[in-house]
Parts: sequence; C-alpha cells; structure tokens
Amino acid sequence: MDLASLLSLSCGFGSDLRGCSRSNLHDKARPEDYAQTEEPFTLMKKFTSLRHASLVCRQSSHLATKHYDVIVVGGGHAGTEAAAASARLGAETLLVTQKLSTIGALSCNPSLGGVGKGHLVKEVDALDGLCGRAGDWAGIHFSILNRRKGPAVWGPRAQLDRQYYKKFIQTELSNTPNLSLVEGSVEELLVTEADPEKPGHHRVTGIQLANSLNPISASSVILTTGTFLSGSLFVGRTTSPGGRIGDAPSASGLSHTLKEILGLKLGRLRTGTPPRIIKDSVDFSQAKRHAPDSQPTPFSFLNSETRCKPEEQLPCHLTYTTAAVEQVVHDSLQLNHHIQQDAKGPRYCPSIESRVLRFPGRSHQVWLEPEGLNSELIYPQGLSMTMPPETQLQLIREIPALHRAEIHTPGYGVQYDFVCPTQLSPSLQVKSTQGLFLAGQINGTTGYEEAAAQGLWAGVNAARSALSKPPVALSRTESYIGVLIDDLVSRGVTEPYRMFTSRAEFRTSLRPDNADIRLSLKGFEEVGCVSLHRYKAAVRAQDHLQEGLAALQALTQSSHRWRQTLPNINMSENKSAVMTGLELLQYSDVSFEMLSSEFPQQLSPFLEFSQRLKIEAVYRPHCDEQRKEIERIKKEENMALSPDMDYLSLPVSLSQEVREILDRIRPATLGAASRLQGVTPAAIVHLLNYVQPTGGHRGKRHHLLQGRTQEPGAMKNTQ
Repeated sequence: MDLASLLSLSCGFGSDLRGCSRSNLHDKARPEDYAQTEEPFTLMKKFTSLRHASLVCRQSSHLATKHYDVIVVGGGHAGTEAAAASARLGAETLLVTQKLSTIGALSCNPSLGGVGKGHLVKEVDALDGLCGRAGDWAGIHFSILNRRKGPAVWGPRAQLDRQYYKKFIQTELSNTPNLSLVEGSVEELLVTEADPEKPGHHRVTGIQLANSLNPISASSVILTTGTFLSGSLFVGRTTSPGGRIGDAPSASGLSHTLKEILGLKLGRLRTGTPPRIIKDSVDFSQAKRHAPDSQPTPFSFLNSETRCKPEEQLPCHLTYTTAAVEQVVHDSLQLNHHIQQDAKGPRYCPSIESRVLRFPGRSHQVWLEPEGLNSELIYPQGLSMTMPPETQLQLIREIPALHRAEIHTPGYGVQYDFVCPTQLSPSLQVKSTQGLFLAGQINGTTGYEEAAAQGLWAGVNAARSALSKPPVALSRTESYIGVLIDDLVSRGVTEPYRMFTSRAEFRTSLRPDNADIRLSLKGFEEVGCVSLHRYKAAVRAQDHLQEGLAALQALTQSSHRWRQTLPNINMSENKSAVMTGLELLQYSDVSFEMLSSEFPQQLSPFLEFSQRLKIEAVYRPHCDEQRKEIERIKKEENMALSPDMDYLSLPVSLSQEVREILDRIRPATLGAASRLQGVTPAAIVHLLNYVQPTGGHRGKRHHLLQGRTQEPGAMKNTQ
C-alpha cells in the first residue's frame, strides 16, 4: 500500500464541514445531545458548526481590508488557546487554519493530563483557558495518576471522546467575541524593517495566504504550526509531504521565511502515532482491566463534576509486548526509513522500534484506550510505529490481547522543522523579530498540554504587544507554565520537551489543587486574561481556605484530649503537647470531615473545601520553608540583564565558553542565566557580585541592569 492510499483512509478524526450550506448549518448540532446547563458547566454553550465563520471570512478581499491586532496560524491546542486568550484580552484576532473542521482535533492520543501534564492543564484552566473545561466535557475515563504519592505530584488525567472534545473547542471559539476564523494555508510572513525604538532586526506585519493576492495585516503574528512546518510523513519506505495524515501539507515558504529571511536557527524533530485498531477485534480477556476513579476529578476549577457520570465511563486495558514483537522490529528495520533518520524523537514517548532497539529483551507496556463512547476504535498507547502496514499487522498480532486484531488506520511517523527556542524571550516573542510569537511544537515541545500552555501565554503577550501594553512573564517559582517557558528559552531542546514534576524546584507549592489561587487572581488583576466570573470564584476559594485554616488553627487541645475526641487516630501515647486542629489534620488518618463532625459549628461551613484544606495542612510546613527559599531566589533571579550586554568584553571573571553562551542566548534575567547549560555556578556568583548595588559596583550595576523586572505575583498566603 502506498502513502497516497493511506492518506485516503478515514482516521475517525471528524468530517469535513466544507459542504455545508446556510440552510443546514444548525442541523449539525443536536440540542438533545449538547444541552446548555447552568451547573457545573457554567460556561457551556450549545454546540454549533464553525461553517458560518468560514462563510464570513473566506473572501480574501474582506480580510485584506481589515487590520487585525493578532493573527494566529494553526488550529491545534496551541493555536486555539492562543486565539482565545488574545481575544479575551480584547484584541481583534484572526485564527487561520488549513481546515476549519479539524480545529480542536486530537491528532494523536485522545487523552489529556498526566503527571506534570495535568499540572499544566490546571494552570491553563486557572488562566481561563479552554482545555480543562473541554476535558471535563469530553472525558470518558478519569483517573489520578501517582495517587500513592503526595498530592503535589498527583497527575489528573482523562481519556477523551474525540468528537466531544473537538465540538466543545469549536463551539467555544465560534462564540468568542473579537475572534474570526478562516481556512487557508500561510505561504509566508510579511516582513519589514524593525522599529528602531524597539529591540530586533525585523518586524512582522502580517501573513500571505497561498493562492491569494491579498495579504492580511496584523500587529502581532503567532505561529503554532505543530508538525506542519516542512512536515514529512513516513510509512515504511514511503515518504510524502504533510504534518498529519489526511491533511494537506503546509506551505514550504514559511520555513524559508523563518530561516532565510529572519535568520532563525531551525532544527528537525520526529514523532509518530500508532495504528488505530478495530475494537471488536481485540481480545480484552487477555489484558488487565483498569477502571476509572469511582469519583472523577474535574480539570476545571469551575466544575464540580464531569459530564460523563462515573457509571458511564469506560475502562482501559493493559497488555505487554512479547519477544516475537522484538523480532518483527529487527526483521523490518531495512523497510523503515523513519527510524533510520537522524532527527531526534521523543525520549519519553518513543516508538516501539526505538524502545526495542534501546532496551532489548524487555517487555513493554501497551495501553488499550477507547477513542470515544461510541467509537469503534482503540488507541494502543505504546505502539507508535512507522514500518509498512502489513508489518504493523504482523507485529500487533504477536501481542496476546491483539492476536486477531484488525487495523483501521496504520501508524505513521512525522518529521518537521522547529525553531530553536533559545531565540525567544520569556514572552515567547522572537528576540530578533518584532511582532512574531511562537508556541507549541514549533518550539521543540511534545504533547497537547505543553502546546496549550505556550499558546495561552503567547496569545496573552501577542495581544498585549498589539495593544501597546508591556509583556508579562510567569516565574518558575509560581507556575509550571513558568518552568516550561524558562526551560525552553534558557536551555533550549535537543529532543522533544515533555513536562515532568521533577523539572520544578518548588513542586510542593506548585500543586494542582492550588493553581487557581496562584494564577487566577494574577490573571485578572495583572494580565487581563481571566474573566470576572472566574476571578470571583478564585477569590471565594481563597477566602474560604484562609477562613478554614484559621478555624483549624483556633481549635486547640492537649494531645490527651485529642485522643479522647478521636480515639482511632494513630497518635503516640507519649505525645503530650498542645496541638491545633491544623496540626492534627497533618496526620494521614485524620480527615477534615472527621474534625468537622466533632466541631460542626466551627468547621462545617468549609466542608466544600475539605480536600483542599487537608492538602494545605499537610504541606504547610514544607511550603513555609519553600516560601522563604522562593523569596530569596526572587531577589537574585529577577535582576534583568540588558539585552545589549557585551558579554565578550564584560570586566568579570568568566571563561570564554561562558561568555560565548551568554552572548549567544542573551538571557533576560540572572535566574535564566543560571539555568543555561554550560554556565557554571561560579560564573553566576561573579555576575551576581557584579550587579549587587554595593560599594563601587553601583555604576556597573547601572550599565548591567535595566532595572528589576516586575516582581512575579507572590504565591497567595492561604494560611
């Protein structure tokens, strides 16, 4: 089977809406399926088709006569969050995508969240992003990963229904004020001379669509091209242009503009997807069943429950590869061009070929995950592959649960260009190019969640730039989004970047449960991307947590009296100190509900926040120490380094290697410089001593610093 035949196969990713007419526009949405509700989905809207947006915006003459504040290129997770965030700030925004019907499509695994990734979803939601609420609406299997460990590293995750997720995103965008949508392929960026009053060598002023004579102008442009930037599809020995099976290839002119005109350094990465398997052909009796959590945990802070009831959710199944699978991989290597390429693939989500070659003799997990409540397809997580289709079928049938499996759509590989992210500022703007922002896989990341987080923040800053407002940044001391962006712009990537909780130095403070307190207030008061509705909800949560903690602190008894009050708690008889209710709640076998039943007058008003109060109590000693460390680091890392610093001749004791690294990457702050690969702690000490305003260093500090960057919003004290 050649690649052209593969491209004609239906992947089950949704139908094309281009054949719709005005008369049948709203027939596509069924009110009985997608009814508007008040609680818990307070922001839910009736689902509608996006066709009307295409009818309005398709005419290039209409587009050419209007100047947009922000143009977003791409309709994936990064693009949709960027467009929505930009519009929320009041910027007139245009989202350009190759196909309106694929906006919000789950290109690979139909899931959201996980360890580290779930933290990003909670933070995107806290900043009024889309993916958390979409996940609550489309989720069909909710679970908390890492449940045996502390709440700081719990991983909220959901398996999703592809169609429900896509329709939610499309409906949200179609009902977003200040946002227009258009189908089209971007051929190139419009580039002019830079504004001499601002840093940079070029300025982007809009885009040029393929097959159109009329350019579209804008103050800011955000590229969220995913795997479509000079993307190539691989199946066996066959290669074809494209970024996703079933979609047209992207215009090669965009890569040319970035590299040849703007002078950006580009690299090449690869990824892949597994074959989709027909559900009825799977022998689930030979796999281990994994049920969802009995009480689903929503992603969004605005939702108290998920759309799919616990009894309606679907299980996932776990199986394993065999020695015969490894043999098939080795026997087919000469037929697999993708695996032989030099482009780096994702270390933490590799193809089965990469796993077998890297870890010979091992058995590898394969998760059999449903693609929807009524879908006939199963997604075999862990079986990404790019060998010929007939070999793929041979391989999967060597797995016991898949011994009679039938393939609906073969797996394939993708190689694509990315822009080395050290060329970006913390606002995700290209340092050398005014008005150009990048987000998602174009920055070398992998995963929906990483893309959504970048998209939201790029949308925020692109809109602020267009509206003549200063950029905003998130510190790694206050968010995982800050960790993600700081890692990208300071350290760069050598392989697709994936978020883990281990990347955050302050993960006991950056928990999934408190993302609203950390970010929603800042998002409303300082950034402008959070609605009044969400802001009020976050303020209410903060107030109740503070009052609940104060009430616990006010409950004071001797240890002996506490043992009488709660005789089943595991407290040593030798303990005789006076204890507060807050200290008692730190015991693993004490719940807030237990205390509330004994002290209903003082504690029952806070039962709604019982789990959050328990987590706050457990982490309070750790967070107190961590808060001191955060404040110390803020004083140092927020020292802003001048963008025109001459590191090569700076009168500081630095090695030539360190000077060259600093000169090439030009970190925005001292903290960013400290995280650069190759920059030693000793070098940071020399820089810090140089910039500290003491003695004879005052004049030097004036040269080195542009002043302190805006102090990141301190973590709200919930105690």
